[in-house]
Amino acid sequence: MAGVGNIFLGDDGFGVETVRRLAARSLPPHVEVADVGIRGVHLAYTLVDGWDTCVLVDATARGGPPGTLYLIDATAPDERLTAPDAAALDGHRMTPDAVLALLDTLCAGAGGTRPRRILVVGCEPACLDEGGELSAEVAAAVPEAVRMVTELVGQEAVV
Repeated sequence: MAGVGNIFLGDDGFGVETVRRLAARSLPPHVEVADVGIRGVHLAYTLVDGWDTCVLVDATARGGPPGTLYLIDATAPDERLTAPDAAALDGHRMTPDAVLALLDTLCAGAGGTRPRRILVVGCEPACLDEGGELSAEVAAAVPEAVRMVTELVGQEAVV
């Protein structure tokens, strides 16, 4: 699982905070936890190595109330959140969709294997301003996100 986001942009640090807490838990030995932060290109190259399941954790604006959690199955390209554009390769602002589009390109060009299943645990942000901490709504959603990811990890172990 990978926490994605920029800790210097308020609620964009949701994924990083969630995986920080997950890393402190006892997880099955086949589970790898990574704070990817803004290193989306690195994440795409890592995923080419043929992981079975990838869980991305990130702030995800979908129009719900701040702190709303989403579980998105992003396995197929047509199930993605938004269509990436040319600006998506800005290394400091890569969304999960941009990472997955780059992954698709890398697999097609280099013959790599994309994960069998890709899930996104997203949280509706309240504020993405520079220098801020997580908003109260998003901070309150972190423990539930930890529970969701822990449950997903358990389910994937028996699939």
